Amino acid sequence: MRTALVSMLLVFAWVLPVPSAAAAVVSSDRGLAGYAARLLEGVYPDANAPGAAVLVARGDEVVFRDARGMANVELGVPLSADHVFRLASVTKQLAAAGVLKLAEEGRLSLDDPLSKFLPDYPGGDAVSVRMLLDHTSGIRSYTSIPGVMEGPIRRDLDTAALIDIFKDEKPDFAPGEQWRYNNSGYVLVGAVIEEASGQPWYEYLEQALFEPLGMADTGYGDQSQALIPGHVTGYTRGGDGAVRARFLSMTQPHAAGALVSTVDDMLRWNRGLHEGGLLQPASHAAMVELAGKAGESGYGFGIVVGELRGQALYEHGGGIFGFSTHLLYLPDSGLTVVVLQNTDAGTAGSRPGETARRLAAYALGEPYPEEVAADVPPESLRSAQGVYRIDEEAVRVLRVVDGKLTSKRTGGPAFDLVPIAEDDYLYKDSFTRMRIERDGAGNAAAMLFQSEGDGEWERVARSDEPMPAARARIDLPQAAREQIVGDYVGPGGMSMRVFLEDERIMIQLTGQPAVEVFAESPRVFYPTVVEATLEFGPEEGRARTLILRQGGAMIPFARE
Repeated sequence: MRTALVSMLLVFAWVLPVPSAAAAVVSSDRGLAGYAARLLEGVYPDANAPGAAVLVARGDEVVFRDARGMANVELGVPLSADHVFRLASVTKQLAAAGVLKLAEEGRLSLDDPLSKFLPDYPGGDAVSVRMLLDHTSGIRSYTSIPGVMEGPIRRDLDTAALIDIFKDEKPDFAPGEQWRYNNSGYVLVGAVIEEASGQPWYEYLEQALFEPLGMADTGYGDQSQALIPGHVTGYTRGGDGAVRARFLSMTQPHAAGALVSTVDDMLRWNRGLHEGGLLQPASHAAMVELAGKAGESGYGFGIVVGELRGQALYEHGGGIFGFSTHLLYLPDSGLTVVVLQNTDAGTAGSRPGETARRLAAYALGEPYPEEVAADVPPESLRSAQGVYRIDEEAVRVLRVVDGKLTSKRTGGPAFDLVPIAEDDYLYKDSFTRMRIERDGAGNAAAMLFQSEGDGEWERVARSDEPMPAARARIDLPQAAREQIVGDYVGPGGMSMRVFLEDERIMIQLTGQPAVEVFAESPRVFYPTVVEATLEFGPEEGRARTLILRQGGAMIPFARE
């Protein structure tokens, strides 16, 4: 455990009051406030639909604090920045800090085995508390077990009953060997907190973390226990707009996602955690350290560590039925951005993480370019086509499809590129950027690639290799489309839904978002978001079988 002995200085430091967000002086930075207001109007164009509460602050100085959209669409109640939202997986960060606080109190060590707290847990001797915190335990995430999210998630369960759902599942990998984001691990984090503290996990967090920071609107989101004043309604997307989100028992997200809060309390949290001495320096350092397999994936303890406009970035997002959230902090500038959204139907441009990054970059004076297509001559697009060799195993192929330049890396999906100037492109619905470098004769010589719009540009030279053949794409009559529509069941209860939406053919795997597929023939289809093929049978009449081919695997499905 990276724990230092508690000094008298730090004992007093963590109880120092964090300035109230509500009492903070609103910044005179009208530029940022105006930009934030315009951004929200663009992201949530319908003020009578679900929306979001947003806060931007430098230290304790609030630069922007507002909301757009409806807290309850049916009753016409507008959203307010005072309202309470489900935090979803942002909860993990608060739960991780609770474990570190218990370690500081001497009630556990990060290197303790899970079996110390749950003696009967299968393989618990090989899984440490640290592995639960950084997603390297290999324990299977219960939210990925087929069928769980379609019905069982509605049941009220105590901690032991919830653990029973996944404890006998085969691990995804041996403890410590890989990294994989894992909700089961944080259910077990909650169980460890309960065993070490002798209290329900959320009561310990309230006592040890929330009360000292004055976070009066943060707590357990189980509304069956008590009404939560100011709690907004959560929505999802239906056929004609917003509909109420599916119900789930808030006992089940547990320490992986069951807390609720406000934008003001999230500012108090960021300042207390990163600036106010809530944790000892060694504990905070452990939380944001990139170590081992988790570090290779940019994950600390409940915090994703990265870079934004050359500054260190600490962030975490969350998604749960009816809500999508993002909490961002830049330690070099003390900048906090909070986006709490009361819909889980994130679409291009309306993802809280994207909104938070745009606001942060603007606040730093280095805004991301807007995704507005410039008028670029077709010949400029065509001349950029070619194979750009990354290494012996991978290339990027630039190809014009339906009048748009696209980029496809070996084994990956094809992305549309949006020209923001000649030879300067954004990946659609992304911050990732690409530029074409030309030689003295005006020929495309290389591409410059910048992942997520930050950091160094990677130069990839154009090769003389021939362009690979493009996959065919044909239009199908309505009758042919309707023959494949339906629900298909695969191994282990996995389901594949095939349906039509606005003239598009869509597929949706269990627990995954819906994606569009394109016809290569009347019975063979493919998505562009991932390298895969779907084959329906028989050749004529109503389809009864479906084979998904992906990454060398062949997964059969049969119509229900």
